[in-house]
Amino acid sequence: MKKAFFLSVAGAALLAGAAHAADLKFKPGEDSKFHWDSYEELKKTDLKGEQLTIFGPWLGPDQELVESVLAYFQEATGADVRYTGSDSFEQQVVVDLEAGSAPNISIFPQPGLASDMAKRGFLTPLGDETAAWLKENYAAGQSWADLGTYAGKDGTKAFYGFPYKADVKSLVWYVPENFEDAGYEVPETMEDLKALTEKIVADGGTPWCIGLGSGAATGWPATDWVEDMMLRTASPEDYDKWVKNEMKFDDPIVINAINEFGWFAKNDKFVAGGPGAVASTDFRDSPKGLFSSPPQCYLHHQASFIPSFFPKDVLVGEDVDFFYMPAYADKDLGKPVLGAGTTFTITKDSKAAEAFIKFLETPIAHEIWMAQKGFLTPYKGANTEVFTDPTVRKMNDILLNATTFRFDGSDLMPGAIGAGAFWTGMVDYVGGKSAEQVGAQIQKAWDGIK
Repeated sequence: MKKAFFLSVAGAALLAGAAHAADLKFKPGEDSKFHWDSYEELKKTDLKGEQLTIFGPWLGPDQELVESVLAYFQEATGADVRYTGSDSFEQQVVVDLEAGSAPNISIFPQPGLASDMAKRGFLTPLGDETAAWLKENYAAGQSWADLGTYAGKDGTKAFYGFPYKADVKSLVWYVPENFEDAGYEVPETMEDLKALTEKIVADGGTPWCIGLGSGAATGWPATDWVEDMMLRTASPEDYDKWVKNEMKFDDPIVINAINEFGWFAKNDKFVAGGPGAVASTDFRDSPKGLFSSPPQCYLHHQASFIPSFFPKDVLVGEDVDFFYMPAYADKDLGKPVLGAGTTFTITKDSKAAEAFIKFLETPIAHEIWMAQKGFLTPYKGANTEVFTDPTVRKMNDILLNATTFRFDGSDLMPGAIGAGAFWTGMVDYVGGKSAEQVGAQIQKAWDGIK
């Protein structure tokens, strides 16, 4: 019965329009900043008569952007490329895989779901060579290769998911004019950030605006804080154990990371409105304090998407800027970056599907989207000069300088935890419960999952 509510991707592909040569956003050979040699090399792959169906989460402007990249693959190879987007991707892809009507390529926003599909035998391994390419060509390449490695139906681990298009969460936003007026400098280390926080208080100001409100999803911004703190106080291996429940939520290492968040969020003098306002302030409203006169706060921790909720007349890079959420100088954990992104998988193998994964290894597959908007990549071979927005280039530099990349931990946990007990636990924490209490509370919920 469930199938009746969805049009399969295979069926939708028949209705979808294919990209044409006239749709090429940038004319091959004209702008020397692009690696057109990789496009010319792609022409050696003849896929005339082959149809390639691709299913992903992007609609509207994002669909136009991904299709602008697909147009180059189609034009160079002759393949008939059909992209279908859905805001119900997570449900639809499972329905299609179970029904045997899978697309050639499925684009997963959540590695956890891709891992589940690999375990059920629905994904095709991409090969050790592809994983080796990532390790060599992506900044923090081992992290990215690990992100796409899952256990298959027989329990054997293999590389299934090619990471393409990333987001950065390890950012702190500030108003340069406010910093200049107060004589503050961008902190280089976590020690510096804490000292700056205390300095702002000593000067009579309030350092941070923090808001966890998000309707039914209230609490999720705190999970990003805790994840960033885990990466700055514990090893990447400990982080991996934690998101898999191999390290418990009430482990001292996790408790310490929660308390690191609490150092900022549970101090009456550090947060606008005090800790009592943190849970009730909507995350979309919380950065507004940066722009009040005088400033209600000087610092705001949030991912790369938050400018969508800044006042309309605010220009990123001029009126507001950001810096990398710094690591501790004394912990020797490098420069870890927390983020998110999408992974491309083969869910119906074909010559065109395998050629498309190879296409993602070319600079041009990254540069076409980079030259437009909304695209970050850890690919070291892509030319960052094609970025037209210096702010996006600066975010991309954070990715390229990362020594470790880890995906949003709550998105990797079971939904009942990452989108449930973890959220509510953080609300309870800022509301007055101890880290030990909420850690035990969240772990009890995880232990109760069958």
